[in-house]
Amino acid sequence: MTSICIDAMGGDFGPKPIIEGVIEALKITKFNAVLAGESKILKPLIPPHLEKYISYLEASEIVSMEDGATDALKKKESTIYKAIELLKAKEVKAVVSAGHSGATMSLATLRVGRLKNVSRPAIATLMPNVLGKKTLVLDVGANVDCKAEHLFQFAVMGEAYAKEILKIKNPKIGLLSNGEEKSKGNEVTKEAYSLLSKLDSFVGNAEGNQVFDGSVDVIICDGFVGNILLKTSEGVADAITKIIKKHVKKSPIAIAGSLLMKKVFKTLKQQVDYDEYGGAPLLGVDGCVIISHGKSNAKAIKNAIFQALNFADSNINEVIKDELSHFVR
Repeated sequence: MTSICIDAMGGDFGPKPIIEGVIEALKITKFNAVLAGESKILKPLIPPHLEKYISYLEASEIVSMEDGATDALKKKESTIYKAIELLKAKEVKAVVSAGHSGATMSLATLRVGRLKNVSRPAIATLMPNVLGKKTLVLDVGANVDCKAEHLFQFAVMGEAYAKEILKIKNPKIGLLSNGEEKSKGNEVTKEAYSLLSKLDSFVGNAEGNQVFDGSVDVIICDGFVGNILLKTSEGVADAITKIIKKHVKKSPIAIAGSLLMKKVFKTLKQQVDYDEYGGAPLLGVDGCVIISHGKSNAKAIKNAIFQALNFADSNINEVIKDELSHFVR
């Protein structure tokens, strides 16, 4: 069985939702769950019939949100440090953490290392689109400033993820810009456009609305723009939900209509709900690291674990290394 290390104490709400997510995942598929944290706290949360799938990685410290990302390198007794060390030693195939994302990225990059020819690892996330499918966006936070070559590497990694994990045979890649024309964008995106033109999968610049219309499968941008896109999208989805609920309550006819539309609203919620995706893979490191939101509930952790299992059982990192080797200058 595949072994996954879960940072069991790094989330905003403590170990309870994380352990509940592990339990939910084990109900559906069996894997070896290595829980990083204090076993005296974690063991009472595990049902007896699942204990055979659980082992513990003793860790007494937590990297808090107040800590700097590089501070994690000094906290060698922390849950995320020990989890990453286990991945580095190849004793597990993946790490899932809802803890300090900057610490997770720093430790994964510095301790596990990058894949050959990868300059900057990138966080990739899935966004819903109108076709009922998913659009992969990267980077969404690992790299605030990027060079054109970094964006090119993101494209190669994104294409590999789309093929190997999302099972899209011929993914279309777009470069996020302020217009579809080749002349649009800043100096970095213009240079990146030229580099990306080497890829058969590249379809040109993509505007913001194309993240959601299903016309492209992979959107490439730097982490500054990508993180704003991600947070804005989450905010818009939440605001629309609240606006609909507010107006429905004002009219008896609307209330009746909403009951008839209950299934539609449920489907919509599933499509825009972060919990359905669970976490974001850090692409470009020599292993599998899934970064989850600090406020993740059990459902989000469960789905993050499924992402980790799919990634760990794939050949994606070998594909990335092979593809990048063809473009080394």
